[in-house]
Amino acid sequence: MTDAPHPSPRRALITGASLGIGEAFARRLAADGWDLVLVARDAGRLAAAAAELTGRYGRQIETISADLSTDDGCTAVERRLVAEPPVELLVNNAGISLNTPFVRSTVDEEARLLRLNVLAVLRLTHAALGPMVERGRGTVINVSSVAGFGVPMPGSTYSASKAWVTNFSESIGLSVAPLGVRVMALCPGYTRTGYHERAGIDMSRTPRWMWLRADEVVDEGLRDLRKGKLVSVPSWKYKLAVAGLRHAPRRLLRGVSRDDRGRVTRDGH
Repeated sequence: MTDAPHPSPRRALITGASLGIGEAFARRLAADGWDLVLVARDAGRLAAAAAELTGRYGRQIETISADLSTDDGCTAVERRLVAEPPVELLVNNAGISLNTPFVRSTVDEEARLLRLNVLAVLRLTHAALGPMVERGRGTVINVSSVAGFGVPMPGSTYSASKAWVTNFSESIGLSVAPLGVRVMALCPGYTRTGYHERAGIDMSRTPRWMWLRADEVVDEGLRDLRKGKLVSVPSWKYKLAVAGLRHAPRRLLRGVSRDDRGRVTRDGH
């Protein structure tokens, strides 16, 4: 997809673009000749990222400082998705988890998670698809997680939110494919992004071999996109894990979804 010749610069909009997988998408796409619209809450970090990408790759970089867990934040990005010059690739990467069991979190905290992980993905995908369908081309990549593949994480709404993202993306992808538009769910496992540190999640006991690099996730995701896949699971080890999760007895999954301290284990998006 990113290697095909194009008569004018293509433009991608990336949410959660200042860190982790979003930052890796920005680097890769800028290197491949895309102009970018970067979205994140931290205006200072966005400005620094834009300056670095412009200096290194000479691409045109727009920035939108927005909190996508709010109506105003989503509305600002929706406006850009339907404006000119057109956005040909949307990467919905922004997302959060809560390092608090459901019974000890607040309704406001849980609602914020759902607004960012679910409602923002729905709203921005819907906004992007209108112009894409009208043009007969365009792509949406929704960053989900292997945590959404049927693993019941005790007390966690994160895995439920990612299950929704994967199912939603696959379903919408099937419906728009005949119209020349692609939607794909990208489902990484544990990825070194700084995500766990920001959420206060102790991952020190996670084996080193289970970790992926954000650049690897992006590279494999884009390869799977070129192959026409609706769901991308980077790395053979996580492909095997997902195959097992889809066929393992539910009782077994409930047993392995806790570590030996009974605390919830989480994905690395």
